Amino acid sequence: MNDKSELLSQLKIDRSQKEAPRSSSKFAYLLGGGALAALIFGGAYMVIGAGGDEQPTANDAANTSAQQSAATAQSSNAGTATPSAASTTVAPSDSVLNASGYITARRMATVSAEVIGLIKDVTVEEGMAVKAGQVLATLDATLPQVDLDLAQAQIKVLEARLASTNANLAEAKRVLARASELKNAEFSSEASVTRAQADVDSLSASAASTRADIEVAKLSVLRQKERLDDYTIRAPFDGIVTVKAAQPGEIVSPSSAGGGFTRTGICTIVDMTSLEIEVDVNESFIGRVFEGQEVKANLDAYPNWDIPASVIAIIPTADRAKATVRVRVGINISDPRILPDMGVKVAFLKA
Repeated sequence: MNDKSELLSQLKIDRSQKEAPRSSSKFAYLLGGGALAALIFGGAYMVIGAGGDEQPTANDAANTSAQQSAATAQSSNAGTATPSAASTTVAPSDSVLNASGYITARRMATVSAEVIGLIKDVTVEEGMAVKAGQVLATLDATLPQVDLDLAQAQIKVLEARLASTNANLAEAKRVLARASELKNAEFSSEASVTRAQADVDSLSASAASTRADIEVAKLSVLRQKERLDDYTIRAPFDGIVTVKAAQPGEIVSPSSAGGGFTRTGICTIVDMTSLEIEVDVNESFIGRVFEGQEVKANLDAYPNWDIPASVIAIIPTADRAKATVRVRVGINISDPRILPDMGVKVAFLKA
């Protein structure tokens, strides 16, 4: 029995030894929980303080006032050399009206032939500078050359006929002189003298007719030369070739022909010294524009380049469809950068 009692006593739990660690463990748990709660509340307070509309404290207000005073002093020390954005003023524009238009040429021609012909040669290319009278193209001139040769041959025939008539006339005059002498010596009749006089008159008339025919033949030669010259196309004025519209082997005609294969022009020439600006101004504002008014032009290709110009004329008619009035503006300088059909913006300046 004693052994069993000892065994049972060994199986009992000594609560006095376990109670102290349990209480210390609970205290540790409570302490850790309190610290965690303090951290959570502290973080929430910091977030609310950063994002809320918190009023500044007395120290914060003092610091802010000091910073504003320092900024004011710094701006006063800087002087008026660098004005603030609010005090910056922009100078008013000198223009009374802005518009847009295009560069045009007063002298521009599409050169063609006066006759229908086969193009034999074209001597120009795009961008080439040409002088007035320079040959641009030639046509096949076989037939007009033959006609010219024929007219010149006719002149030679008439001149030979005139020489023969003059020789006969000289002989007729000698016969008339002998007949007159014989008549005076009473060795010839009046009829022979009259017949000799008729021959002289007839040959004189024939010689005059031949001379007139020669003049007509010469005029025909001149006409054939002019016609032959029509087969050579020349530049009408100094300029630049902007378009080449025909090639050798094609047919050219002064008017369009059926089929669509006949060229109506050889090339287009532009006189670069006649360039000007053409602007359509709204009729509501045309009163702000006057002849001789100074204009500042800016090409769309060179927007930072101010081109001096002036108003040449205001065309005295309005476009009913667009309600605009066309204004011609002359360019006061000559520059290779200014090209026909370029877009341009113009500002009409105050007087």
